Amino acid sequence: MTVLHDVTELSVTEAARRGVARLVADAEQGADLVVTRRHQPVAAVVSIRRLKELEEAAADLRDLALVLARSVTDTGERVSLDEVLAAFGHTRESLADIPDE
Repeated sequence: MTVLHDVTELSVTEAARRGVARLVADAEQGADLVVTRRHQPVAAVVSIRRLKELEEAAADLRDLALVLARSVTDTGERVSLDEVLAAFGHTRESLADIPDE
């Protein structure tokens, strides 16, 4: 899976030469810029739209991982709310008596 699209790699020196305004303009036009130092990626410049897409994809992957983990570990056993409360030394009534703050 490719996370960045239309990637342009440039060195820190080239990024400095281009200037922040041009890097931002390129990102706004849809380019994903990867800044490298000694040929190693150290930073990325992406548009806010693209950042939101990446954040949504990360959230979707977290949800998928949770669903997969639950499906793999699900024994089919179900526990009632009253059983859970009892395990913690409470009842529905004792919870109702706790003041809201």
